[in-house]
Amino acid sequence: MDVDLKSQAKKIRLLALMSIYQAKSGHPGSSLSSADILTALYFIPILKIDKANAFSQNRDYFILSNGHACPAWYAVLSQLGFIQESELVNLRKFGHFLQGHPDKSKFPLVESTTGSLGQGITVGLGLAMGLKNLKKDNRVYVLESDGEQDEGSVWEVNRIAAHYQLDNLKVIIDRNKMQIDGPTEKQSALEPLDEKYKSFGWFVKKINGHDFSQLKSGLNEIKQVKGQPAVLIAETIRGKGVSFMEQSVLYHAKTLTEEEYNKAKNEIEKND
Repeated sequence: MDVDLKSQAKKIRLLALMSIYQAKSGHPGSSLSSADILTALYFIPILKIDKANAFSQNRDYFILSNGHACPAWYAVLSQLGFIQESELVNLRKFGHFLQGHPDKSKFPLVESTTGSLGQGITVGLGLAMGLKNLKKDNRVYVLESDGEQDEGSVWEVNRIAAHYQLDNLKVIIDRNKMQIDGPTEKQSALEPLDEKYKSFGWFVKKINGHDFSQLKSGLNEIKQVKGQPAVLIAETIRGKGVSFMEQSVLYHAKTLTEEEYNKAKNEIEKND
């Protein structure tokens, strides 16, 4: 797929912010920090998907474990033709399929309902184990937040996945160093995060999560790992692309005023 990844990511950011503004609620910080990761996964592409058959038995599975970043994911799906771009204005509307966290009961393209952190990765583990038992070569990709690493279920999965050598399980961590209460290292220090994963028996790669050359090489590298699960720690910036949102505690979840939205939109449009 011949796509200008930077331009595509810019469009994803604009659409995610538009839907959050229209909803008068949502999570701009992580939607912006994960936009490049999601763009790389779907538009390089890394994920094996069939646009003509989203439910193909040969597809790779994707789980947005940090479900609050869904505005960016919905924007990606709109650009792939899985949903109409015009639907994005319905984010968080009562009864609509574009819920504030991905809801499988409303939207069948969601592999697992997520929202409470630490749950998506457990479903990913189950999928990976099931596919292994069936001797299928599908991969399971799970995007996590770094604040999510506070959850005990994450580390239970890390131990089990390594024990069963689940090399079809690929985790990407949006390492923006922020969580709902502030910097991760002030809440419950994660570092050295890479060494912790290695000690559990995982293959680990650290990259700049806003550099598409590093995203491409890193995602392809973890894709090929055999004999152990793999994690890509993508170092990012919360609110990437909007100066007043970047690394701000305020923009984990926030209603955007018209002034904030227009200023953010203008900054993203002017970014190279």
